[in-house]
Amino acid sequence: MEVILLERVDKLGNMGEVVSVKDGYGRNFLLPQGKALRSNKANLAKFEAQRAALEARNAEMRGEAQTEANKIDGHKFIVIRQASETGALYGSVSTRDVADQLKAEGFAIERKQIQLEQPIKELGLHEIAIVLHPEVTSTVVANVARSAEEAELQADGKSIADLRAEEEAAEAAEFDVQSLFDEDADIGDDIRNAGRDEEEEAPQTGEEEDPQT
Repeated sequence: MEVILLERVDKLGNMGEVVSVKDGYGRNFLLPQGKALRSNKANLAKFEAQRAALEARNAEMRGEAQTEANKIDGHKFIVIRQASETGALYGSVSTRDVADQLKAEGFAIERKQIQLEQPIKELGLHEIAIVLHPEVTSTVVANVARSAEEAELQADGKSIADLRAEEEAAEAAEFDVQSLFDEDADIGDDIRNAGRDEEEEAPQTGEEEDPQT
């Protein structure tokens, strides 16, 4: 199927270009979304007659999108999720979750504008593309963590592996300290027991006094 693009379509072409696409993609996406027209003489003439207006409208929409992009590009937000010690989420973070969080933080972002190849299933920092216009894309960062404290550490550049290593090191240090206290306690017990043993084994130096004398 050949279509005339009415706007730039990623990996396909720019406005006004005639391109070949699969029938299903054209009928189910490009045509109903108003992104293209079937390629024929009548539609080519229609497009040429409307080209100036379409280009002006596209420039206006691109400018609005760029204004929004300047606000949101690089924005970081936190998503709290339960996860295992290895960082695997009990569930996932979807495009709907991202859209809801961004809207809660004041950004007018729709789910269809979020490019996420698959739901996020791991803790950490995840870059997400936001397509505000066919020619304008921004990037946001989702900080997926089990707590606000963990999110803060991740924001400082520490990975889940780093955090786990620090926790294990802290546990090992605590164990060593406790072992030291236990060892000191055992030594003290040995000293006290040795002292009692020496007292019990010490010979008596005085003779008992005869009560009849």
